[in-house]
Amino acid sequence: MANVYQKQLTSEGVSPFLINFIMYLGLSIFCLPFVWGVDFGSFSVSLWVNAILGGICGALGNSYLVRALRQGDLSVLGPINAYKSVVAMLFGIVMLKEIPSILGVLAVFLIVFGSYFVFDTQEEGFSFKLLRRDDIRYRIYALVFTAIEAVFIKNVILQSNVLISFFLWSLFGMIFTSLIVGIRRERLCHKSYFIFSRLLLVIILMGLMQYCTNFVFARLNVAYSLALFQLSTILSVILGWKFFKETQIRKKLIGSVIMVLGGTILILFN
Repeated sequence: MANVYQKQLTSEGVSPFLINFIMYLGLSIFCLPFVWGVDFGSFSVSLWVNAILGGICGALGNSYLVRALRQGDLSVLGPINAYKSVVAMLFGIVMLKEIPSILGVLAVFLIVFGSYFVFDTQEEGFSFKLLRRDDIRYRIYALVFTAIEAVFIKNVILQSNVLISFFLWSLFGMIFTSLIVGIRRERLCHKSYFIFSRLLLVIILMGLMQYCTNFVFARLNVAYSLALFQLSTILSVILGWKFFKETQIRKKLIGSVIMVLGGTILILFN
């Protein structure tokens, strides 16, 4: 649903970078009472490095995601997120020494295979021609940055806790997104109840999403966690049809179900 509201905001001319800055700012302010009194000076250099790098990747990833939503179909861009688990698995192996099982690799293969049906609904089909489209390229940039971000977030969680990692994610995301907004001199083109209500919903829903994400990262390895999140693929297809009248839903749902099957295998055999 956060993606739906982000897409609605970009349709009203609101900058993707500004949407994310306001989202990070709102969450940072919300967190202040809960982290008041925490001795941040006691944290290790390693934690701060991971938090800063995670903030950079998160700011870039979320901004590219909203830019992709502005130009593309939610029912196509949602399923692309399946590739995040593949990227995260590779970085998880290198940085966290998380070795996936044979079934884990098979499950990720199913997730990627399912995306074939989704891409086949496009004029370019399942081919490299898709990479020429801005919406597809931006979505791929987004999933790469957010997959790398996931590794840094998990490192922060391992050295602190879910709440601290959530606050630092919000804080550094706000700092780095504010730099982009400042350089580009982004402003709200017009103000209305619709825009403010959608911005508030984005803050609430993205906050709930990220806190739940950190909670899961604390209990599962990164690749398996991100594969589990592919369950939202089916919702993306349905919401794209419901809110934006997107087409070829049946074929997209078939691909999404295959992705969910991959995610289920990861859950049951973790």
